[in-house]
Amino acid sequence: MNASNLLVELFVEELPPKALQKLGDAFAGVLFDQLKAQGLLASSEARLTAYASPRRLAAHITEVLPQAEDKAVSQKLMPVSVGLDADGKPTPALIKKLAALGAGEEAVAGLTRQGEGKAEALFHASTVRGVMLADGVQKALDEAIAKLPIPKVMRYQLADGWSSVHFVRPAHGLVVLHGTEVLIGVKALGLTAGTATHGHRFEAAVDPVVIRSADDYAAQLREEGAVIASFAERRAEIARQLQAAAERVGGGVRPIEDEALLDEVTALVERPNVLVCEFEKEFLDVPQECLILTMKANQKYFPLLDAAGKLTHQFLVVSNISPQDASAVIGGNERVVRPRLADAKFFFDQDRKKTLASRVDGLGKVVYHNKLGTQGERVERVRSIAKSIARQLGDTGLAQQADLAAQLAKTDLVTDMVGEFPELQGTMGRYYALNDGLDVAVADAIEDHYKPRFAGDELPRGNAGVVVALADKLETLVGMFGIGNLPTGDRDPFALRRHALGVIRMLVEKDLALDLETLLVSVLPAFGDKIEDATPQLADFIYDRLAGNLREQGFSAQEVDSVLALRPQRLSDVQKRLEAVRAFGELPEAPALAAANKRVGNILKKADQAVQAQVDAAVLAEVAEKDLYAALQSVAPKAQQQFAAGDYTASLQTLAALRAPVDAFFEHVMVNAEDPALKANRLGLLATLHEAMNRVADLSRLA
Repeated sequence: MNASNLLVELFVEELPPKALQKLGDAFAGVLFDQLKAQGLLASSEARLTAYASPRRLAAHITEVLPQAEDKAVSQKLMPVSVGLDADGKPTPALIKKLAALGAGEEAVAGLTRQGEGKAEALFHASTVRGVMLADGVQKALDEAIAKLPIPKVMRYQLADGWSSVHFVRPAHGLVVLHGTEVLIGVKALGLTAGTATHGHRFEAAVDPVVIRSADDYAAQLREEGAVIASFAERRAEIARQLQAAAERVGGGVRPIEDEALLDEVTALVERPNVLVCEFEKEFLDVPQECLILTMKANQKYFPLLDAAGKLTHQFLVVSNISPQDASAVIGGNERVVRPRLADAKFFFDQDRKKTLASRVDGLGKVVYHNKLGTQGERVERVRSIAKSIARQLGDTGLAQQADLAAQLAKTDLVTDMVGEFPELQGTMGRYYALNDGLDVAVADAIEDHYKPRFAGDELPRGNAGVVVALADKLETLVGMFGIGNLPTGDRDPFALRRHALGVIRMLVEKDLALDLETLLVSVLPAFGDKIEDATPQLADFIYDRLAGNLREQGFSAQEVDSVLALRPQRLSDVQKRLEAVRAFGELPEAPALAAANKRVGNILKKADQAVQAQVDAAVLAEVAEKDLYAALQSVAPKAQQQFAAGDYTASLQTLAALRAPVDAFFEHVMVNAEDPALKANRLGLLATLHEAMNRVADLSRLA
């Protein structure tokens, strides 16, 4: 059977732009997987190309068979004891089963037996005819539509006036071509497969575009329909035109980098045409973050930045039309953006008429959480926590700075600008703080207390910012855990996982001299009696986030487990401990010491009572236990000294010298001696060994 390439296209009304790429990949991916599962792909070399434009979802698949190959199947019928009587003749049950398969009694002779004894069963061999391509595509198309990750489903009426279907947008055309042949009979969403689709709404050379073959699809749409069907090609073309337009403007300007905006614009146009527009320079007096946000969020424009990263008065528009004279398009976009920028300027001018300090009382009218009070109450808690953290760091000047920053950090929430653009919270606070004549460190802290906002985001610039950011995140974590508002598998509305990772990053990367559990407990007084003490559960949550983060950095689960099992309080120490454990694991003595450590731990757990790490040298009897005690006396103080100095790698490597005496001890000494004094002393020796070896990490977890 000759394989040909297959094209399937659904022509629809404008699809939701933020979901387009995901919809296109899912539609094509399910089609491909379903055809492969049905044996309709000629080889493993078959390739999929997904297409997605504002008005179409399509897939091109190579090497598709007109019919899947027949398959030999062997079906288990029933146990031999049920299917055949004592004389070996078929029972009524077997005859009935064969009839259900379309076989007569004569098929009994062709049955095979598999298995032995009571498990021996009868099997029926048959050939299953391969699925026809039209049937396979129908099944695949139904599955692709059913599994489409649609953000919001529409219900619409079909042309017959009676039927209705559910889909992301009304569909108006279906193309299904195998080579040059239409797959007759394939239907979807009230449509029947054909060859006609439609190009650009305004610039197509012909309408409809009649697709000649599966392989001509993309080229015909480009030439006759004025559409770049491939999402990836359109995206690359927009990026190329943006760069070229910036070069035409000159002066080293560049379009702002925003992958999400580029994806969204790619989903809005079928044939991009980038144009240069501009606005009045007076608007540049407004903070550039405001102007950039309004241009990107509201108009989908690409602002142009100069070599220093400053906003210029020019911007780029990705148009969906390419008129010979683009002046009307340029003028229209300039007219549209002007009121947006004027609004931003108005908000900025109005907001600066009131100081941030005068807005503090207004936070008392903003509800934060029904169990935790208003934003005003929350601000007081963050202030209290920030001062506590600064005191723990031993810096009274820092406490004063952090207190002022914490008091004002949320005040921009009640400004006009942040009311219009919530994404600018913190950013506008900094501008308004500087306008009020506040210290730069305080202004920076107001902006930075939200950081890190996402994975990989930068940390606060100054110490005041770090303290307020820590206080803000800890207030959220302790408060939410204290009222039982915990994240679930798929829901985390208060971003507690992100806040926990932010706390971890600040403690680690800023190398803060703060003990985690002491820090968590110090937050509680700020809440009074509003919450329960859930700091143990919160500590577990933070260590879990830390464990996941460390595994992502390339440390093994065993390495991470061994270090975090000790619950190190200084999180900035964890990386050094892990590196020490990794270096220890490469030593030839490591496997034996890890195994011995595990054995010691098990022995101590099974002891009748708590064992003290104490040894009476006079009670030691066997040579091996005396040697181990002597080795400990020699090695442990040095290892402890290195541990105290923070040289964890050297400390573990020093302990590697214990391998030989530990091995000899377990080979020659009976721990559970009949003499109680001897047994207690040996357990004390093992406890001393265990204590010495597990300061950096629980080495038994490496066994």
